Amino acid sequence: MTGPLVLVVPVYNEAALIGESLPQILHAARAAVRSAGLDLPVRLLAVDDGSSDGTRASLARLKAQDDAIGFISFTRNFGKEAAIHAGLQQACGPLQARVMVVIDADLQHPPQLIGTMLEHWRGGAAVVEAVKQLRGDESALRRLAARAFYGTFTRLSGMALDQDTDFKLLDRDVALAVLRLDERARFFRGIVRWLGYPAVRVGFDVAERAGGQTRWSLWALARYAWRNLTAFSSAPLGLVTGLGAVGLVVGFALAAKALLDKLQGQALTGFSTVILLQVIFGSLILLALGIIGNYVARIYDELKQRPHYVIRPEDIA
Repeated sequence: MTGPLVLVVPVYNEAALIGESLPQILHAARAAVRSAGLDLPVRLLAVDDGSSDGTRASLARLKAQDDAIGFISFTRNFGKEAAIHAGLQQACGPLQARVMVVIDADLQHPPQLIGTMLEHWRGGAAVVEAVKQLRGDESALRRLAARAFYGTFTRLSGMALDQDTDFKLLDRDVALAVLRLDERARFFRGIVRWLGYPAVRVGFDVAERAGGQTRWSLWALARYAWRNLTAFSSAPLGLVTGLGAVGLVVGFALAAKALLDKLQGQALTGFSTVILLQVIFGSLILLALGIIGNYVARIYDELKQRPHYVIRPEDIA
């Protein structure tokens, strides 16, 4: 099958930078295609994730300047995972892409690396993953949090995603396989790795943002990490069983000691031990219910079968 190279670029409240960054990304991709000697037209598809600033107007201006740039806009903010999913659906569907690259709009994913990715793809690689070598000016706390997440994810899921990013090249067959996995709690990096296609990994140093500040707070990252962990592993449910077993052992030990003290006439009055046990086991029960409730909520979301996103009516041809 013949088809274009489609650059899938999620954007959210990026009006201040996309006027500069998107043409740079498109120019770098065109240069990469020429250098690789490939006969591939290049299209850039921006997915506006319900921005509340002038992002959509900026995209409309860019489209008017270069017809290789297209965009769709969501009715509200559905999240980056939904934006990637929508971009891949549009690339595989209306745009009939032969190969696609998912890349951020802020230039922290260096578009110059697309040439190396295409070389590996031409050599037979169905997946080319860009991984971080240096994490730029990221704070020590964020680095520690990233290491903790990737380490935990690897142990619980069995898939190593250390320093992995959403910056990936996917052959059409891989993208179609990604889209066939239709769960609501999506984790693009995890899904690509779970599919098991042989992948080539290329390193890059994270550059400074082209403008603005990241909108990922530590709390948002923590929620994102927990959602992805529970989407790819049921190990937290095993933790509930483990906590219950520990509580049972402690309970038997304390019961035996209380009975022995009673028989020896050494039982003491007071409620400190009872209160302490109530606090400990009450907390464990609430923790267990919270973990179980998280998985029940996932089941609930899947059963509703709501769409991953809704495109603004005026963007639908």
